[in-house]
This record gives sequence, C-alpha cells and structure tokens, in this order.
Amino acid sequence: MARPVGARSTHRRPPPTKLRGTRGLIGWLFVVPALAFYAVFVLRPIALTFQYSLYKWDGIGPSTWVGPANYGKVFTDPDLFDSLINAFQLIVFFSAIPVVLGLAIAATIRRIAASRLALVARTVLFLPQVIPLVAAGIAWSWLLASTGVINQFLSLLGLGTVTRAWLGDFSTALPAVGMIGAWVLLGLCTLLLLAGMSKIDPALYEAARLDGAGAWREFISITVLSLRQEIAVCVTVTVIAALASFDIVYISTQGGPGNTTMVPGLQIYYLAFSEREIGTASALAVVLMFLVIACALPIQWFTKDGNR
Repeated sequence: MARPVGARSTHRRPPPTKLRGTRGLIGWLFVVPALAFYAVFVLRPIALTFQYSLYKWDGIGPSTWVGPANYGKVFTDPDLFDSLINAFQLIVFFSAIPVVLGLAIAATIRRIAASRLALVARTVLFLPQVIPLVAAGIAWSWLLASTGVINQFLSLLGLGTVTRAWLGDFSTALPAVGMIGAWVLLGLCTLLLLAGMSKIDPALYEAARLDGAGAWREFISITVLSLRQEIAVCVTVTVIAALASFDIVYISTQGGPGNTTMVPGLQIYYLAFSEREIGTASALAVVLMFLVIACALPIQWFTKDGNR
C-alpha cells in the first residue's frame, strides 16, 4: 500500500552500536556508587565472616586454620544446635500467630472501615511497631513477672495455681518470648493484609453473595486467595524475624533459664564477645544466613509461581 503524501514514517532506526554502548556505560556509572556501597558494607563482611569461620581465633592473637571444624561444632554441640531448634520453634509464634490472627483482624476491620473504630483499631495494632523492641521487652518482663499484672489478673479469676514467673520457668519461657514477638509483629501483618484487601474488587464479594456464598466462603475463596502475595510477604518478614531474633530475647531472658530461650543471634553475640570464639561465632552466623535464605527462597518462589 502506498504511503500517504506528507505522512511521516513511525519506524525509527536503531541507535548505532557505539551510541548504545555509551548509554550503557552512563547507566552503569549511575549504579556504581550503590554497587560499591553494597560490596563494602554487605559482601565484604559476609566474605570476612566466612573466612573467620575457617579459623580458630580469639579476635586478638594469631589464628589457626581448622577448616570446616567450626561448622561441625555447630551441628554437634548441643548448646549451639539447640539454639537453632529454638529459633525454628519461635517461627510458630512469630509467623503463624501474627499472619492467621492478622487475617482475621484485617477482615473484621475491613467490614467496619467506615467507622472511627477502624481507625482506632489500626492505630492500636500498629503501636508495637513504633515502640522500641528494648522498651517492649522490658514492659513485657514486668507484665510476665511472678508479681506482674498477668499473674494478678489470673489470681483474680481464681487461677492462682497456674501463676508463675512465665519468663523464668523452663516450660513457659520460650512460648512467653514467642508471644512477645507475636504481639510486636501482629500490627505489621494486619496493616499489610489490610492494604492488600483494599485492592480487592468489591464486585467479587457482590457476585459471591448473589451466588449464595456465606462470610466464611467469601473469606476463603476471595480474600485469602487474593492476598496470596501479601501473605507471602508477611510470612517472609516474620520468619526472618524469628530466625534472626535478638533484641527481645536479650532483654527479656538473655537466653535463660538455662539455654531454654537461646537463639542463634544471641549465641553468636556470647561466642564472639564473651567467650572470644570468633571462628565458631562466624560459622554459626554463616549457617544462620543460609537457613534464612533456605526459608525465604521457597516462599518467594511460591509467590512467583502464583502469578503465572
């Protein structure tokens, strides 16, 4: 077909190879500062930690090459291995409770979104994220003490036989620490899920009601399925918080009683700065890093698979 007179061609010639190379070089120059910052403050410490994990070193004197022996100690020493087990047990409290309870609370707030109660609920739930973890740990230590408010309340209800020092009892210390973590992370998960719910098309709910679906069916078939990515983000963040927990455990129990609440982050701190076993501490840090990656990658893969 003949081109109309005066019409301009929309086809553009590709830029010359030299020009494309210059643009690419300019683009890399913009990225170089960020890459240099990442290499110096992230990649280099990781490489040094891996290097230290292969030596027996007190941090001051000469070091001795021991190869992978420090990694063997991480998995054979009961104290070190139990700290990893404790971290995985905390996932139940740090991740499962905030995500499941956050879903229920977010769905409730969404139904009353137009009222002032919804604004108050969002503010109260997000408050733990504003409070420093050190302050939260101290406050919960007072609440869970043998003479704390929780035990006084239980005594008023006639449950004085179950009162105890919740953070000092071998059987309740780890669940008590887990509940503090769940309290801290509940607001974050609720707000993330609530933000995701605002993107769901209301027509889906109207269509479901016309088909006779009840509230539970709407929640499972529409809300939960539509929040797949937000749930994955919540699970990823909370699982990492459980495995890398330090502040709350250090303030509330310092790993005790015994080693009941010892976690890898706190164990690394004690090994490096109290016992001066830099090699073992570095090996535990490397193992913890790979455990975090091993837990986070499948969650991200599951999310990407859902987008196909």
